[in-house]
Amino acid sequence: MKAFLSPVILLERSDGNLFHWNHLMKGDKLVLHRSKRDWMWRQFFLSEEYTGSNYQYVGKLRSDKDRGDGTARYVLSGEGAGTIFRIDEKSGDLHATQRLDREEKASYTLQAQAFNKITGLPLEPATEFIVKIHDINDNEPKFTKAVYTASVPEMSDIGTFVIEVNATDADDATYGNSAKLVYSILQGQPYFSVEPETGIVRIALSNMDREVRKEYQVVIQAKDMAGQMGGLSGTTMVNVTLTDVNDSPPRFAYSSYHLSTYESAEIGSTVGRIKANDGDEGENAEMKYRIVDGDGKEYLDIITDETTQEGVMVIKKKLDYESKRVYTVKVEVTNTHQDPSFSDLGPFLDTAIVKVTAKDVDEPPVFSRPQYVFEVNEDTPKGIAVGTITAWDPDATHYPIQYAIDQHTDPERLYHIDPKNGSITILKSLDREVSKWHNISVLASEINNPHQRSRVPVLIKVLDVNDNAPEFAMIYETFVCENVKAGYHKNMNLIQTISAIDTDDPLVGHKFVFTLSSMNPNFTIFDNEDNTARILTRRSGFNRREMSVYYLPVVISDSDYPIQSSTSTLTIRVCSCDATGNMRSCSVDALLLSAGLSTGALVAILLCILILLMIVVLFSALKKQRRKEPLIISKEDVRDNVVSYNDEGGGEEDTQAFDIGTLRHPEVIESNKLRRDIIPEMLFPYHRPSPMKECADVRDFIISRLQENDTDPFTPPYDSLATYAYEGNGSIAESLSSLESSVTEGDHEYDYLSNWGPQFKKLADMYIGKDTGVAN
Repeated sequence: MKAFLSPVILLERSDGNLFHWNHLMKGDKLVLHRSKRDWMWRQFFLSEEYTGSNYQYVGKLRSDKDRGDGTARYVLSGEGAGTIFRIDEKSGDLHATQRLDREEKASYTLQAQAFNKITGLPLEPATEFIVKIHDINDNEPKFTKAVYTASVPEMSDIGTFVIEVNATDADDATYGNSAKLVYSILQGQPYFSVEPETGIVRIALSNMDREVRKEYQVVIQAKDMAGQMGGLSGTTMVNVTLTDVNDSPPRFAYSSYHLSTYESAEIGSTVGRIKANDGDEGENAEMKYRIVDGDGKEYLDIITDETTQEGVMVIKKKLDYESKRVYTVKVEVTNTHQDPSFSDLGPFLDTAIVKVTAKDVDEPPVFSRPQYVFEVNEDTPKGIAVGTITAWDPDATHYPIQYAIDQHTDPERLYHIDPKNGSITILKSLDREVSKWHNISVLASEINNPHQRSRVPVLIKVLDVNDNAPEFAMIYETFVCENVKAGYHKNMNLIQTISAIDTDDPLVGHKFVFTLSSMNPNFTIFDNEDNTARILTRRSGFNRREMSVYYLPVVISDSDYPIQSSTSTLTIRVCSCDATGNMRSCSVDALLLSAGLSTGALVAILLCILILLMIVVLFSALKKQRRKEPLIISKEDVRDNVVSYNDEGGGEEDTQAFDIGTLRHPEVIESNKLRRDIIPEMLFPYHRPSPMKECADVRDFIISRLQENDTDPFTPPYDSLATYAYEGNGSIAESLSSLESSVTEGDHEYDYLSNWGPQFKKLADMYIGKDTGVAN
């Protein structure tokens, strides 16, 4: 193999021969020289999908340095060497061992080199070559989608683009017609067509109406081999939906509609619904209703329900069965969104007549006015009519009406209404100064059906009459100084400015006149003619010790008709004043201050007097208690009350201290004598034997308690029994404690219990029986 100093360019001729060229750079020119060919073979092509039983022959490789003596050995490397392709080491024959698929791999790049078997040295450098796979038509066309979805507006023109479908063929598009596709339509004619080369689907029929048919299924076929016989094909489906356009005007199903409602239906209530049909959908089917004409246009209205696209007929004004039975209106419906391009299809509106029949109901009475306002003078006598209420039955029956006043609105029963003619009269005297307005409600009901009732407000205004005299506007605290000098100064003899009020309300306002009821030597009055007056002194030298208070009668008159006047008395006190005329003291306080006593001293004196009075009352009560008689004045004065002093002595053993005989004097003891003021409860009194020995300590105790009781002012009344409850140091029955009962129980005798009467029979049976049983 020759060595080259410059890069080698491998050129392929049209006949498949390869040439090596040396190129040298001389100056700016590229000089090409033909190189001698080292390998000799023909172009390698291999058909795909070989179905023979033997290896497929590819070609023969031979080096020009191979002398044919068997010393040359050929080695193959590269893509598929040893697996897909094998070379005969001696002859250089190249075979394909497997069935090849051009769609998996279209060419293989291999390297071949010749070696000397003896020396193992390469006879020449390795050279690269390519084995190309010839294509055959073994793949059918396939669409990119199994199902296409498209939409096109209805009423579109012929040729309107719908969708473009695309199919591919895995065969070699550069070799033959295996991958040359042609599109055709198998299903969907005559509505759609497809371009054979591009696969564009277009409209093939004009005026396709969505309202007639909305969806179409189109089947498109793609076929290779340019559509010739024997070519492979594939199909796809195109779902075409016609979208809506506003090409359908709204239309009423009927030319007239009949509805009905009661005449009592409230304003705004629904009478009924009507609907026009529109084959469009969405916003193209949106409609609007309106009333354009009719004698019921004033009473009825129609609104559009945007959800259901219905026209809702409602009450605009109250219907009246008695005046009109049927209300007729003309309703128009139009599309909200209109497309001018379809205006040639006709007017996009429609009209219909709607008749609404009013049904009669029994209505309550109707008043001639929504409210009544009457005026009456407050001095109007009882029984005088104030005004008249009028109502009638609006129904065709015209039943008579009866009237009544709602008593809740007239709690004082000031008014009465005639149930037949509706005349309102006064029952009691009115007083405008108490209430200027009276608001009452009058009820009107049908005589045959009292449940049909109406009410109307009646406002009665009480007009003012001058029946109240003016009086002082307030309580005046008026005083005059002892050292006042009449006429000394224009303001020095002014002691009070007075004004008046009048509960009446004259139309031209109040005008009061102030005068004195009689001539007064001490004071005078001056009318300011502005509803006020001034009180002036007529002399000096007032002395509070001579006269501390003056009473000045003032006559106040109004100017209304009839004139009303009253006399109000002004109390004027004489006070001590300083040089500037300011008051320092008046009346009783002034006299006390002149004696040198203050207000605090006065209070202290009164408090001391009150305490002394309380002490005298207390001592009188104590003295009265001490003069009480002894507790027991005779042997028969033991009454119902028992006083217990709760002094305990020696415990349980002094039961002998309870002998009632020791509590009485010897001279008052009478045997078996019962109290006369009570009924004895025991028919068989129990008699305890007297103590066996004297108890001096008990007598001493009783005597000391008697002395304390006689001298105690807080002792109980004489009809009380005093019990001294003293316990001594001995007892016949000994201890009754349960702690010792088990030891001493056998020593007791209970026979005396049978003498205590029937009340103690159960107790006697328990103890006597128990004692007998123990003895046995």
